Amino acid sequence: MTPRQFIAHIRQENPAPAYLFLGPEPYQRDWCRKALIERLLPEPEQREPGLARHDLQETSLEAVIGDACSLSLFVTQRLIWVSSAEAALPRARAAADSDQPEAGAGAAALARYLRDPTPGVVLVFESVRYQFEGDDKKKVERVRGFYAAVPLQVELAPLARQQARALAENLARRAGLEIGAAELDLLVESLGGEAARIAAEIDKLRLWAAAGKRVGLQEITELVPDARATTIFALVDALGRHDRLRALEVLDTLVRQSEYLPLALSFLAAQFRAALAAKEAGLRSPQEIRNHLSALGMNVWPSKAAQIHQTVSAFSQSQIVAAVKNIFRADRALRDARPDDRLVMEDFILRLTG
Repeated sequence: MTPRQFIAHIRQENPAPAYLFLGPEPYQRDWCRKALIERLLPEPEQREPGLARHDLQETSLEAVIGDACSLSLFVTQRLIWVSSAEAALPRARAAADSDQPEAGAGAAALARYLRDPTPGVVLVFESVRYQFEGDDKKKVERVRGFYAAVPLQVELAPLARQQARALAENLARRAGLEIGAAELDLLVESLGGEAARIAAEIDKLRLWAAAGKRVGLQEITELVPDARATTIFALVDALGRHDRLRALEVLDTLVRQSEYLPLALSFLAAQFRAALAAKEAGLRSPQEIRNHLSALGMNVWPSKAAQIHQTVSAFSQSQIVAAVKNIFRADRALRDARPDDRLVMEDFILRLTG
């Protein structure tokens, strides 16, 4: 189940005797944990005696089950949070010597316990080590198999782009921030769609904007750490408007932020290549650009599509081709022995806005 389904489940029903939390996404995990604590232990005085924590890198699964079987004299409901759930899995060598590689004393003991669990006790096994794709995919399936007796599993995958955008909009509204849709898009993209970072940065922006200040592109650039992409988007915007002064100011910001300028140039290359593809396809609106790039397997934010459209509108096809050539020239200059990166980028800007 998803985190949202988990929240709805514990609000509508009594919590299950055990859950398996799978995935590395911290914001949603904290959201689920807080909701479960509030559901089981609503009074603050219940939480110290009612909440226990174990780490399977330090404690055996059998010891955790023994704790679950013990009764408390102080509370009628208990939450036992068990981290490093993957540590209970049998070692590879042990698995190779077994006809059932996912079986083991711990898994068997857990299955026996869950057939007759202690009333009022909820176990949560947390495995945050593995992703849901790539080389980790098989490891996640091993964890699932080992904890097959656990009735409900919650997947804590990184947010999709639209989910991250919706979260940012919701948090900004709750924080009372006056921030535009384009600025929110850029904030989310500059933070890689990571929910925990989005929440932290919006909270910082809330404190900064307490005096009624509006959060714009410049404020995000200056206030959000590592907002590299946002700053580079501002450079693209200035180049698209042939605004030489603004482009040089943004370059100065990149230098002051100790930005790796060859990487900044690679962002510009992607922007102008997308604009060239849109120009060659005769695309006339941001929506057409989004649809066309999606068909090519490139999902982009509406604000990004608008930036590409702005570049398409500001430059003729021959100018875009010239820009791509200038990017190639600048990239080659940045690779020379001991180049002055700033001078190379300034020359690029002067050529493009001339």
